Amino acid sequence: MASREELLERARGLVPILRERASHAEELRHVPQDTIDDFIDLGLLRAPQPARYGGHALDYRVMLEIASELGRGCGSSSWCYAIWASHNWFAGMFPEQAQEEYWAESLDTLSCTSFNPARTKVTEVQGGYRVTGHWSFSSGCDASTWGMLTVASTAGPMVCLIPNTEFRIIDNWYVSGLRGTGSKDVFAEDVFVPQYRTFLYGDAGEANTPGRQVHADDPNYRVPLHSIFAYTLACPIVGMAQGALEAFQDYVTDMVSPTRGKMGESGGIQGRFAEAAAEHFAARTIMLTDAQEMADRARRHEDPTIAERAAYRLKETYVARLAVRSVDRIFEASGGHGLYSDSPIQRFHRDAHAASHHVGLGWDVAAEQFSRDRFNLQQVNNRF
Repeated sequence: MASREELLERARGLVPILRERASHAEELRHVPQDTIDDFIDLGLLRAPQPARYGGHALDYRVMLEIASELGRGCGSSSWCYAIWASHNWFAGMFPEQAQEEYWAESLDTLSCTSFNPARTKVTEVQGGYRVTGHWSFSSGCDASTWGMLTVASTAGPMVCLIPNTEFRIIDNWYVSGLRGTGSKDVFAEDVFVPQYRTFLYGDAGEANTPGRQVHADDPNYRVPLHSIFAYTLACPIVGMAQGALEAFQDYVTDMVSPTRGKMGESGGIQGRFAEAAAEHFAARTIMLTDAQEMADRARRHEDPTIAERAAYRLKETYVARLAVRSVDRIFEASGGHGLYSDSPIQRFHRDAHAASHHVGLGWDVAAEQFSRDRFNLQQVNNRF
């Protein structure tokens, strides 16, 4: 088992390599196998994975820190890292028999997900369910051996654990940003899913899943899903913001304008860079402070109140907004040179905006929920 410090040092060492591979990941439209091998060999994917199945069982915060480091090099690779690593925490929520199957072949299992049950059909049969469904935005599906796919059951949204041999990948990921994530559609038709490979999505929202008893000593399984999960999506953007700052710093150090002299000596450039840096610092601090607070609560077996959950959801989306704003500020200051395809700044700009479009980072719903709670109004769309 590796420590937080060891894993973060390994992640930092991987950043220059990810920078070199970033354009290749875009060309492939999925994370290069060499990068996946690095994630596995360095033990990064096991950060929040339960100790019973070979994981480091570290606080979820550590995974967020690792992803933020990786985001400095390649947004797509960081995004998929966060997805895969978080899924190896999420897999621990299933009943024990499902977990045994999930990690039977390898303790470095990769899985994809899609939590939108809108295009699904479920029939209850003896011992389980027959499932047909079409799911979108399943990041990292090409390399995944399992899919955690949510269906619309009579009891509410239900997560099903389905092997990749029983769903088909639809190659439709032709996009402007996060090209290297391979977030394609997946389709399954009349697949049998045994009862033990399911649990109700709402139970995760209350940190009351079957896996909580399996990993009773792991505080990660006492954290309500919606309080922490969107930080999985925000942390790569925080890393991209830092990567853009670093790339811009290198750029202005060497750039000389024929009319203004050294760019780094421009007061306007200095002010813009400083404000972008402050936005990044604020975003990272909010994210890691919240994650630490949730871990401390879980250790004390304390559940956050509805008001506290609403605040977590608000801050998750605000962190993404702050990080995107930081990237925007750097991109605008980079001038025409920032437009070239070999400029990491334009890639960070595209990737950050693409990541911020995820429904889990939607500001409007989180802001409404937070305000309605503070105004003592009935919630319209409760996802706490």
